[in-house]
Amino acid sequence: MTKKRVLITGGAGFLGSHLCDRFIREGYHVIAMDNLITGDLSNIEHLFRLEEFEFYHHDVSKYVFVPGHLDYILHFASPASPIDYLRIPIQTLKVGSLGTHNLLGLAKNKGARMLIASTSEVYGDPEVHPQVEEYWGNVNPVGPRGCYDEAKRFQEAMTMAYHMHHGLETRIVRIFNTYGPRMRLDDGRVLPAFITQALRGEELSIFGDGSQTRSFCYVDDLIEGIYRLLLSDYPLPVNVGNPDEITIKEFAEEICNLTGVPLKLGYQPLPKDDPQKRRPDISKAKEILGWEPQVSRSEGLKRTLEYFKQHV
Repeated sequence: MTKKRVLITGGAGFLGSHLCDRFIREGYHVIAMDNLITGDLSNIEHLFRLEEFEFYHHDVSKYVFVPGHLDYILHFASPASPIDYLRIPIQTLKVGSLGTHNLLGLAKNKGARMLIASTSEVYGDPEVHPQVEEYWGNVNPVGPRGCYDEAKRFQEAMTMAYHMHHGLETRIVRIFNTYGPRMRLDDGRVLPAFITQALRGEELSIFGDGSQTRSFCYVDDLIEGIYRLLLSDYPLPVNVGNPDEITIKEFAEEICNLTGVPLKLGYQPLPKDDPQKRRPDISKAKEILGWEPQVSRSEGLKRTLEYFKQHV
């Protein structure tokens, strides 16, 4: 029998590379696509020797062509960290709009099911806590984070339009803070920043007073949730994340305890529109996918620390 074929955009990135690994293990033929603006070939170099793996160096904001049949498309191409999308805001908007449109057209042409990587950032600085999928969000469209937030919100709207107007099979995952091996050291997000600073003996940078909260999900748990959603029959957005909420200051203390360094904090102004609270309601994921996180934060951080020790 011919292997099922899956296209994973952003395939050389943090999440995309883990998805490539998962689909290879599941017996798929995997086509990774990435323009390498934020992705890194080192994340997938172990796959290049495999016959069932291909890599296309391409920007999905331009016309996308893939020969042969496709069963699934997973659209994970996008800058995902403020340090990136504040540096390249127009590319961020283009990959969420033009890129999504190109890939939906490809999915329609191939008769493929498409899953898009949305984000908890569609909720903005939320006034509903924890965040449920029915909440429409509190987003500043003209603020510094608007290029990412609105790109993802448009991406969801475009995907649902193709689903309702063309009958395309689509899935939408709203991803909350995720961590694990293959995160970039200079990612700019709180976890790689804290671990890198701790390993270098530097002050841990806290923006604001550290009372803002985040909920961290280990990458293996997230990938499992995405895989289940892709194969489900549910077309509306689903939160996938870990509801174990913690303040940023408490998280800094955890990182220092884990790395065995004294707690040294450096406080900086809170960036504009930075969310004060972030915690997913995962009732839908539990009910529809039979999914919930399995890896505790303490265990996930130990695994992640080993990776960072090799790269700092």
